[in-house]
Amino acid sequence: MKARTINGEMDMVASFAIEQPAVMCSLHNKIMKQIFIIGLIFAAFTCASLAADLDTAKIDNLTGLKGKMNEKEGVYKVTFPRTDVKVVVDGWTMPPFMGLGTWAAFTKGVHTEAMVMGDTVLFEDEVNAGMTAALDNGLSVTALHNHFFFDQPKVYFMHIEGEGGVDQLAGAVRRVYDKIKEVRAASPQPKQSFGANALPDKNSISADPLNQIFAMKGEENNGMVKFSIGRPATMHGVKIGNAMGVNTWAAFAGSDDNAVVDGDFAVTEDELQPVLKSLLKDKINIVAIHQHMTHEEPRIMFFHYWGRGRAKELANAVKGGVLVGGLLKVSSPLP
Repeated sequence: MKARTINGEMDMVASFAIEQPAVMCSLHNKIMKQIFIIGLIFAAFTCASLAADLDTAKIDNLTGLKGKMNEKEGVYKVTFPRTDVKVVVDGWTMPPFMGLGTWAAFTKGVHTEAMVMGDTVLFEDEVNAGMTAALDNGLSVTALHNHFFFDQPKVYFMHIEGEGGVDQLAGAVRRVYDKIKEVRAASPQPKQSFGANALPDKNSISADPLNQIFAMKGEENNGMVKFSIGRPATMHGVKIGNAMGVNTWAAFAGSDDNAVVDGDFAVTEDELQPVLKSLLKDKINIVAIHQHMTHEEPRIMFFHYWGRGRAKELANAVKGGVLVGGLLKVSSPLP
């Protein structure tokens, strides 16, 4: 800094007062830049540490796939395209790159060694076999839905999640994929039905035995019977229940010996997996898992199902799911 005389020129003190803000600003920028660089280094180190904690060779070996590491996020992902069946969407043959890829992503867990999440591309006749394999091997199934309209054959997407050891998770993923391959090996093209006998033209379900099973009187309509069990919830501060659509229901048609049941379960997140297992164990097919609302309390998941067989056996299977979920304890059944 250059000192100046008092005669007509700025003195040293005034010059310092003007230059000081610029100096301080430059110093602040340097400090912030250093903090930013340190933050980037720390983030990169953290992700590298996460990646180093995953035994990626074991994941490759157990899943039978060669994965790829995302160093930035510390995630190791295995994937494969569904090239075994041609899929046409809206008249266009869809390349798997456009959304027909099955994947499973692994990262370091907080309470366990690892966590896995994934999305599995399935055809209709693969869904329940694949879902059963996932649940039987310790994975959770968190959604089942479609991504397209006018797709031939119909394509569904099953989302999975799990926490545990790498051996357990990668092995479970492999068993899901192997079950899907087993279904396709038996029938290269997806089937067009569940394969049950045709239902009678006239419905004649006897309501009384089903009323006894559910311990409530069902609604009857032209030989069909429906049961509805509501549960209390709130949304935007408003109380909602059975009449507003927060319910588990089952509808029966056909005859007592050759019946169909379809319906919807309304369950909390904690109830979802055990109720799915219960219904699958009794050969009830799960056809969708999703949400119907937002901002509800508690959070409610809905899953839709379809079953064929004797009416009483179907009713007992559904009742089993109701009991496993503890739904009768929180329900408000129709009178």
